[in-house]
Amino acid sequence: MRKIILWALVGALLVTAAQAGEKKPFKVALLSPGPISDAGWNALAYEGLLAIRDQLGAEIAQIQTKTPAEFEEGFRDFARRGYHLIFGHGFEFQEAAAAVAPDFPDTVFITTSGNTVRKNVAPIRFLLEEATYLEGILAALLSKSGKAGAVGGIEIPSVKSTIVAFEAGAKSVRPDFQVVTVYIGNWEDVGSAKAASLALVQQGADFLFHNADAAGLGVFQAAQEKKVFAFGANKNQNDVAPDVVLASATIDIPRAFVQVAREVQEGKFVGRIERKGMKDGVVDLVLNPRLEPAIPAEVKKRLDEARAAIVAGRVQVPTVEF
Repeated sequence: MRKIILWALVGALLVTAAQAGEKKPFKVALLSPGPISDAGWNALAYEGLLAIRDQLGAEIAQIQTKTPAEFEEGFRDFARRGYHLIFGHGFEFQEAAAAVAPDFPDTVFITTSGNTVRKNVAPIRFLLEEATYLEGILAALLSKSGKAGAVGGIEIPSVKSTIVAFEAGAKSVRPDFQVVTVYIGNWEDVGSAKAASLALVQQGADFLFHNADAAGLGVFQAAQEKKVFAFGANKNQNDVAPDVVLASATIDIPRAFVQVAREVQEGKFVGRIERKGMKDGVVDLVLNPRLEPAIPAEVKKRLDEARAAIVAGRVQVPTVEF
């Protein structure tokens, strides 16, 4: 009997030791404000999540959330389930992250915009304005009407900032250039974005700029119908409508996501505002090869000079403070 008890104790100790030696999976989740099929902002975030899975061996999950209540519940749900890192993809996730963070000190909450910082809360600030500033230069130098239209989703600082920079870029080479802006109030209504774009063309715009996520497809549809140029946003959208998208202002979100995830996984994360732009290789302007012949050499030279000036810090691209 003593031998049986002894072997039972040994067996229990071995099981306990094996369990203690097991490495818990690194768990990362994403809350996106729109569908990951949008070929833009949310698709990029999902690509970043997949990159974390592939490069860091993480267990991942993603849900779409649309309201502040859903933001907070999404954060809480994943944190309760032991997720180490949760991304809230946008400026609008800040308040929810700050509200939930104190209850889950072992979870890191990252928002992809904003200025809210706590011990376990931080934003990644993508300086997309640097690329939209170049788009403005391109539009102003090629436009025949001297007018462009801009379609935004929800009027939040991160979107307004890209439009402000677009207009500043245009006026830097053509002071009398006009940019007319419309916000449709959501990220998904393709029909509203198309109607707004058609109205802008009717007002004389021969270039269309958007920062409207999935709804941006309506901007491209209008550009195709009216045979005007458009610009892609966030993701390289040159192939979405290759006959009208002259260039795209892009963000390498997967690169930035993997960088912060590695810090969290290695226990090196420190709450701070992380700014990523052209000099970091995260933001860029990508010309559409199919339409590039329509851009004269002297215009490309102006773009290259402006890009170099931004990277070197000689040109400060205007932004909306937030």
